[in-house]
Parts: sequence; C-alpha cells; structure tokens
Amino acid sequence: MFREMRRKKQQMSEAETVEILKRGTSGTLALFGDDGYPYAVPVSYVFEDGKIYFHGGKQGHKLDAVSRNPKASFCVIDQDLVVPEKYTTYFRSAIVFGSMRILKTAAEKTAAAEKIALKYAPDSMTAGQLIAKEMPMLCVLELSIEHMSGKQAVELVKKPASHSPPTAQ
Repeated sequence: MFREMRRKKQQMSEAETVEILKRGTSGTLALFGDDGYPYAVPVSYVFEDGKIYFHGGKQGHKLDAVSRNPKASFCVIDQDLVVPEKYTTYFRSAIVFGSMRILKTAAEKTAAAEKIALKYAPDSMTAGQLIAKEMPMLCVLELSIEHMSGKQAVELVKKPASHSPPTAQ
C-alpha cells in the first residue's frame, strides 16, 4: 500500500525514525482540505506509544478536513543544513501516514493534553494548570500511525566498517 523508498541506502531504521519523532517540537500535518486541495499546517505535537497527538481549537479548517477524511500525513524535519559549497543539504526527516481521530471523552482528551503539556511545559504544576484552564476550548487529535519512514542525506549515512582491505588490481 505504501511506496518503498527509492534511495534505500538513505533510509533510516525504525528506531532512528522514532527518535526523530520523539525529539521534534513541530512538524507539518497534511490533510485533505477544502475543494480537494491539500491542506498542510505546521503544528506542535507529542509522540507517545506509537501515536501522535495534536491540539487546537474546537473549529476550523483542520477539524473540517479530519471530519471529511481521516487520512493524514505528518512530517518532522530533524536537520536541515545547507552546504553551499557542495550544492546540497544535509537533511534528516521523518514522515508518517495514518488515520486521525478527534478524541471525544474527557479522559482521553485529558490524558493526551497532559502528554502535550508536559512536553512543552515540563513543570507538572504548570502543565496541570494549563490543561485545567484550556480544556473547555480544546480539541485534541490523535494520529494512529500506519506507516513511517525516515530519510537522511547520503552524506549522513553511517559507513559500515570495512572488514578487509581493498584488493589491488
């Protein structure tokens, strides 16, 4: 169902991809927008237990898009270093595909909102205060991951150790 990466030697392991998702602070969420146009929006998020959680208001383009079609893509750029003298970029990124769900119960919303708040405001007292204050106006979304991949510039690929010297010809 999902395409294989064309440049396989640049493909990162699942563990490396997960690390990008854990350490990132923002990414771009892509949805099926109005009139068939793609809708991509930068968002903050938290990755935990194989799912990605987002928050936002209780109405707007993002929620309309999720309600219309739950399929989504999410991309996090971990590194983006332009190297002008080599006319290239040393990049590292992760992309996921999955289905979005608007969390409905107070328990689900609170649990996910706590994860988000603790990521961005690690002082638990502050996180709790933020959640209590914002919960009535908050919508929380969950992305269940169906496929993920990570890719990096060929210059960042770790070279395997050579086990034998090259042979002379």
